[in-house]
Amino acid sequence: MTDRTIGIGICGSFCTFSQILPVIERLAKYNTVIPVLSDAAYSTDTRFYKAEDFRAEVERLCKHKIIHTIVEAEPIGPRKMFDAMVIAPCTGNTLAKLNHGITDTPVLMAAKAHIRNDRPLILAVSTNDALGAAAQNIGGLLNRRNVYFVPFSQDDHEKKPRSMVARMGLIENTIELALKGEQIEPIIL
Repeated sequence: MTDRTIGIGICGSFCTFSQILPVIERLAKYNTVIPVLSDAAYSTDTRFYKAEDFRAEVERLCKHKIIHTIVEAEPIGPRKMFDAMVIAPCTGNTLAKLNHGITDTPVLMAAKAHIRNDRPLILAVSTNDALGAAAQNIGGLLNRRNVYFVPFSQDDHEKKPRSMVARMGLIENTIELALKGEQIEPIIL
């Protein structure tokens, strides 16, 4: 993957942030990577990262300022800024809003603005209810044109039997196929 502009939307599944950073680093070696953070990802201090430290690391890796408001995200579509956009992690909340056309966060506005250009939107699921309430939204999005999923699996079937998380190491492969109009298979591992 070279000489492309990839949007990376980051939502609030904070426990996966450490898995996203190496992906961003790899993508940024050969592509322009522009980060878009949800309000939660941009401003919430957690046991995993202080928000300020996480933002600094994302900007360092991407070498781009973070898009973090709806107003900043809106021009993504008209300017055709991204060849592909990845939402990683894509939370159950974001899945539901994408499926129902709600655009009340910077990441959702970026996705809406991007997908109107018939370019691939890649989702890396990370939700505790993928096999529960979020299942209907995953199903709805699987049927959408230009929406692709990073393969995902249960992350702890005993303690969290409905939880599923994308295999973040497969994001690059998923992007490559999505840019050709193909869904990586299998989707569920």
